[in-house]
Amino acid sequence: MVFLDFEQPLESLYEQLDKIRQVGEEGEIDVSVMIKELETKIKNKRKELYNNLSGWQKVQISRHPERPYTLYYIRQMSRKFVELHGDRYVKDDKAIVGGLANLDGQTVMLIGHQKGVNTKMRQFRNFGMANPDGYRKALRLMKMAERFQMPVVTLIDTPGAYPGLEAEERGQAEAIARNLFEMAQLRVPIICIVIGEGASGGALGIGVGDRVYMLEYTWYSVISPESCSSILWHSWDYKEQAAEALKLTADDMHAFGLIDGIIKEPVGGAHSNPEEMAKLLKRQIKKAITELSEMTPEDRIEARINKYAGMGVYDVVSETATDDNNNVPSDEK
Repeated sequence: MVFLDFEQPLESLYEQLDKIRQVGEEGEIDVSVMIKELETKIKNKRKELYNNLSGWQKVQISRHPERPYTLYYIRQMSRKFVELHGDRYVKDDKAIVGGLANLDGQTVMLIGHQKGVNTKMRQFRNFGMANPDGYRKALRLMKMAERFQMPVVTLIDTPGAYPGLEAEERGQAEAIARNLFEMAQLRVPIICIVIGEGASGGALGIGVGDRVYMLEYTWYSVISPESCSSILWHSWDYKEQAAEALKLTADDMHAFGLIDGIIKEPVGGAHSNPEEMAKLLKRQIKKAITELSEMTPEDRIEARINKYAGMGVYDVVSETATDDNNNVPSDEK
């Protein structure tokens, strides 16, 4: 079991629990009452810690090494999954997985970032950072879903699109931009869910949808707290302040109207009870598909475009700006 820095009180309690169990086994002593009391204490302490999380702590939870990734959710939610490979141009990007999934009789095209569950697999999956080939693969699968009138579900969990030279040479920016353009006009329902990290264009490349949700302890931003800190303070030491200033949590995104809802996680995060999290995720996906299926493709597209066009805050200046002498600035003449 891996504990984050703010979970140190839990770690000491678990150590006590292990010692009590060991004493009971070695001495053949009934310690069930003590174990029950300590388990209750652990439960209450976890609830206390997770009710007062900062933005940076939620970022840490989203990166927890035991947190479930896309392939876990696919296996838990679907009766059958047929993975589809390749972008038909260059190669099969392992950082993005996708294919046909059966959700209680409903066939969907399920696409998502995959980080890898250990060091070897993280290298194989490029830590969830997709190349242009991954975004083109995702788009190919979306267009296939449109052809066969299947809903599209995307699971977002990436520290960003791969920033390497070869990715830029093969058109990283164009691939992401093309996905945004095509997803805005796709005629089938699109449900996007941030299940971990949602960083920059790497997340947005599969993140344009009719319904966009975030799990409770995830983040969604144009930049990571560490990168923001390094730009503003020339050091990573201010990442906690950057996380608060960026307003990147699910609560912030929902308050800004940038997402449609928050999916609650089990106490302690998705990694504390992955099976329960998969059930909650599946329930929300099925509910969204039911709601969106009642709309015509034309209505969905119009609502989708209006949704994104209405994001952000702006003001209209009704009078021409002037200087102190009531002269119109030269660049406005």
